[in-house]
Amino acid sequence: MGITSDLRDDGIRVVTVDYPPVNALPVRGWFDLAAALDEAGADLDTHVVVLRAEGKGFNAGVDIKEMQHTDGFDALIGANRGCHAAFKAVYECAVPVIAAVNGFCLGGGVGLVGNADTIVASEDAYFGVPEVDRGALGAATHLARLVPPHLLRTLYFTGRNIPATDLVGHGSVLEVVPRDRLDEAALAVAAEIAAKDTRVIRMAKEAINGIDPVDVNRSYRFEQGFTMELNLAGVADEHRDRFAGTEKARSE
Repeated sequence: MGITSDLRDDGIRVVTVDYPPVNALPVRGWFDLAAALDEAGADLDTHVVVLRAEGKGFNAGVDIKEMQHTDGFDALIGANRGCHAAFKAVYECAVPVIAAVNGFCLGGGVGLVGNADTIVASEDAYFGVPEVDRGALGAATHLARLVPPHLLRTLYFTGRNIPATDLVGHGSVLEVVPRDRLDEAALAVAAEIAAKDTRVIRMAKEAINGIDPVDVNRSYRFEQGFTMELNLAGVADEHRDRFAGTEKARSE
């Protein structure tokens, strides 16, 4: 359980997230994922990264129950900083990152894949940002990299999910395959990249990041500022209590 990182002989590094039951990452998990991606990029033997997950779904965001069972704001601040570090590590990884998405990809999961370079998904995969239902904001920055502007607003305000098959049409998901072929499909794309001169690929990654029209690291931190306002107003706590089932415990 946790974050594992394995370098294959062909230069493909496979980073796996495994936090049962739903891959909702605790604070430590986000920072560990960031560290694994930073280390992958710093290793010149790594030509490309495949980011994948074990279990029923790719990622269910932050561990809200951890947040609600921690006194004060330490867990909230930790989750904010941890998510920022992990999303940034995906985006700034010195080599391309291929996200292999199975099942649900929600909240923080969208933050990860939205900053990835290529997305391959299973037939059962779907994406969503339910932040407004949790009294929080965030990951609109990354959802905006998956869908057009008006669809972004609709998905964000309603909390609706969108299936991976729809994202193929928008060009953000490369392909959708049966669940038992997901790893194979992601590794196939990774092998194409790994076979290139890694010195050129590393410069290409830096160059493409340099021409992005939006500074994703800064825009996400801007979003997080509104989350902190909702927390200070007590709004976010009400929503998280309902989600985590801690209302009764807090009122006694």
